[in-house]
Order: sequence, then structure tokens, then C-alpha cells
Amino acid sequence: VISRLTGEWQQEYDRWQRRDLSARRYVYIWADGVYLQARMEAQAECMLVILGATPEGKKELVGFQVGVRESAQSWRELLVDIKARGLKVLPEIAVGDGGMGFWKALDEV
Repeated sequence: VISRLTGEWQQEYDRWQRRDLSARRYVYIWADGVYLQARMEAQAECMLVILGATPEGKKELVGFQVGVRESAQSWRELLVDIKARGLKVLPEIAVGDGGMGFWKALDEV
């Protein structure tokens, strides 16, 4: 049962990760790295998360992926992926914490 459910979830996740963003517009985006340590690993993984707010005020999960800490390279990969899936209109405001990786990647992408 767990294998079947995991397989179904993986297919849904793959579709979500490939979805077309060309019709989407976000006024604001929020970016942060969330550290997860669900198991007994020596080092927690970092989940890079970008949330967007539409002009109507609806919050949406724009993208996420596991990254190497909050490095510029990891953020760059996520931003390039979002852009490649069609997100053309830049948000008016980007919000993040003091992690410099996001800001460096944002300037480059």
C-alpha cells in the first residue's frame, strides 16, 4: 500500500513540477530555506521554497526543491526552472531573509 501510494504521489509531484507557469503572475514572492531533519541524519537537508501572491491576494506554492544549504547555485537552479516553465512577468517585490544565496541568484537569473 505504501509503495502504491508513493508511486501515485510521485506521478502527481512530477506533473506539478512540470506545470506551465506562463499564465501565472505573482505580485510578491517569498523565498526561504527550511531545514528538515526527519531522520537521524548527521546534517539536515534544506528545502528551498518560493511562495507567490497573485494580484488577487491568493498565496500559491510556486516551487521548491532540496538544495545544498541556501547556496546561490541551489537557488539559481530553482529560479531557472521556474523561468523555464514560463514565468515571464517579474514580481514587484521579492522577500527573503538574510541568506545571500537567494539575492545573488535572483540578480543573476
